[in-house]
Amino acid sequence: MMQRTLMIDPVTLAVLKGRLEQIADEMDATLFRSAFNPIIAEAHDASHGIYDAITGKTLVQGKSGLPVFVGAMAFAVKAVIDKAAKDGNLSEGDVYIFNDPYDGGTHLSDFKLVSPYYRDGELYCYLASVGHWHDVGGNVPGNYNPEATECFQEGMLIPPVKLIEAGKFRQDIVDIMQANSRQPISLYGDLSGQINALELGERRLTALLDEYGDATVQDAFVELQARAAQLMRMNIAELPDGTYSCDDWLDNDGIVDEPLKIALDLTISGEIMKLDFSRSSPACAGPVNISLSTAVASVYVAIKHVFNDVPANSGVLDPIEIVIPEHTMLAVKAPKPVGGYTETILRLIDVVFGAMAKVAPERSNGCAYGTINALSLAGHRRDGRRWVMFSFFGGGHGGHPEGDGLNHGNAPISTATIPPLEILESAYPMFFTKWALRPDSGGAGQNRGGLGAIYEIELLEENADVFLFGERGRYAPAGVNGGGYGALNTFSYEQDDGYHKPPMVSKMVGIKIKKGQHLHLETPGGGGYGKASERDLKAVARDVGLGYVTPEGAKRDYSVVLNENGTVDQEQTDKLRALVSQ
Repeated sequence: MMQRTLMIDPVTLAVLKGRLEQIADEMDATLFRSAFNPIIAEAHDASHGIYDAITGKTLVQGKSGLPVFVGAMAFAVKAVIDKAAKDGNLSEGDVYIFNDPYDGGTHLSDFKLVSPYYRDGELYCYLASVGHWHDVGGNVPGNYNPEATECFQEGMLIPPVKLIEAGKFRQDIVDIMQANSRQPISLYGDLSGQINALELGERRLTALLDEYGDATVQDAFVELQARAAQLMRMNIAELPDGTYSCDDWLDNDGIVDEPLKIALDLTISGEIMKLDFSRSSPACAGPVNISLSTAVASVYVAIKHVFNDVPANSGVLDPIEIVIPEHTMLAVKAPKPVGGYTETILRLIDVVFGAMAKVAPERSNGCAYGTINALSLAGHRRDGRRWVMFSFFGGGHGGHPEGDGLNHGNAPISTATIPPLEILESAYPMFFTKWALRPDSGGAGQNRGGLGAIYEIELLEENADVFLFGERGRYAPAGVNGGGYGALNTFSYEQDDGYHKPPMVSKMVGIKIKKGQHLHLETPGGGGYGKASERDLKAVARDVGLGYVTPEGAKRDYSVVLNENGTVDQEQTDKLRALVSQ
């Protein structure tokens, strides 16, 4: 896009910003309402946006999609731009499809559709859609394979190819993808929903350009990027110069039972912020590696949590330098497995929060629960039909400067929702015997971490295979500014001789259960914000009354003693706090 002196007034800019975001929001809504699988339809694991014609950078993204896709999709669109330039055959009416995690980010389950948008025969921008498909082959139904040592064990890998060529739909591409999925009908439905979303986006953008003119909207794109970058620089300039470090750990990679380090050295120098992840562990055997584009996208998400007043576009990253050496587990290439990328980027976000707590405590949050607990159940119904249940589960968010963390929220990489139990029970032969908040799971603090959850699932079909891909089984979510840790993740599964736990704590394949047997999952809470001794005593009593904290937890974590009627016993509390402070 050409840089030139902008002649756009603030009111018009504000109107266009809203109108452009509305286009992306409508694209989101179109897919959510038409997708076949609950991960998109209910959990909203998808995203849409408008991207620069030359660089692929994010210009506009919908508010309902996943923020982690903002950075990743910029790489995905650039991959299409490079592919089209190499082939020399980009045409109006083209739609590219691919899921290559090393050339566009995330993992094989996330399929990207990218379409060039033309005005009067000239390329103006790109529209793109990404959604998490139900099953894309591989060794494990649902594709979260904790034992994968190469991407070929995680699913089919499709490089950027034309699904629609100059308006002509290529059914052969769809046939190949359906033949490699355990859920071909779901795949076709999700694909159709994404195509419809792109078509709607094209119509809405055409109407907007017809109303305001191509040049005016293009000026708005440039100005919105510039303003995001300027605001980011102003925010950084207010922080004290220096280098601030934070380290955190993953339980293991699913293959070797050893911890993996995610390390950050964050440097503030004037208006520039440098995030250096060079001290992180090298690439590992198992599927918790991530590609460079995924790492950059997760940095974007973390920064947006800390500086939430900055508009959501690629201008956010202009004054930020990201250093990720190729030898680390944060910048791997094919065929290193990356299926469990969610667990690693959550830890990457945590170390950004931890480092920022040392720079600007008033801006940082306690760590969220730090795992999506990807759980798959699969089997055959009595009539022989295959069923595959894949879902993720919630936990507590970190306490923050303005209050307590969110109870039972979704991971901070997204604005997705946790699939409702009613939807899961209606779609699959399973029954939730428990779906509840987990007492004492939130990290203690002046502002308490949010609570994790307790889930218990009973199998209603004769047999099922179970696969778990989680984290935070050994390294609890940290608090900031003196806040306490959230509870650890726990998982157990019922067998004829009782309950068992995975040898690697948070990851396991090959679990087999029978009708009437149960799975039990207790998810972590978020880390606390500030010292527990500074929490209002009435807030502690209220938490006990609501069941968020047990009386024992109040005494242990907050040094607060309660009367039988639930009020604070001030005398006993003062004695206990005096004893603890000695």
